[in-house]
Amino acid sequence: MKIEKTNIDKLLIIQPDIFKDDRGYFFESYNSLRYKGLGINTLFVQDNISKSTKNTIRGLHYQIGNSAQGKLCQVLLGEVLDVAVDVRFGSKTFGKYFSIILSEENKTQLYIPPGFAHGFAVLSDIAIFSYKCTAHYNKDSERTIIYNDSDLNIDWKIGNPILSEKDLNGIKFKNIQKDFTI
Repeated sequence: MKIEKTNIDKLLIIQPDIFKDDRGYFFESYNSLRYKGLGINTLFVQDNISKSTKNTIRGLHYQIGNSAQGKLCQVLLGEVLDVAVDVRFGSKTFGKYFSIILSEENKTQLYIPPGFAHGFAVLSDIAIFSYKCTAHYNKDSERTIIYNDSDLNIDWKIGNPILSEKDLNGIKFKNIQKDFTI
């Protein structure tokens, strides 16, 4: 297993060891001892899987307080552009985003700790996105930043996005509360 730090503190790219043969492939998508050795010493309490069609954007979401979530993200089918935005007031990278292509082909994972808004754009015809969470979903603690905020200037790599009503009604980044400080 290989780990790569990103330009934003605490965001980690994880490339699991893939074992391939004539039958297909095998890899461990999660092993608590290995991830603890990588510095991800957290308890995951909820697994989520979404299926989405091409040009769908889901996000930018985060939760606050005791419901703040860290996420271990991967794609089981297709390809997405995965995006994490630093919402930690006081961070050197506050308001900056990191993006990476996650796909069934590259089997890359992205670990996103609490303090980041998260979203993804579907680049393939269909994508099945899987993520482990460190806290349970709590609707009252969820926050949404508008995906096309000009201050963030995220290149989602798609045109004519398909969005939920919640995502269309996200707030501007400059209006977020100081829910995370470092």
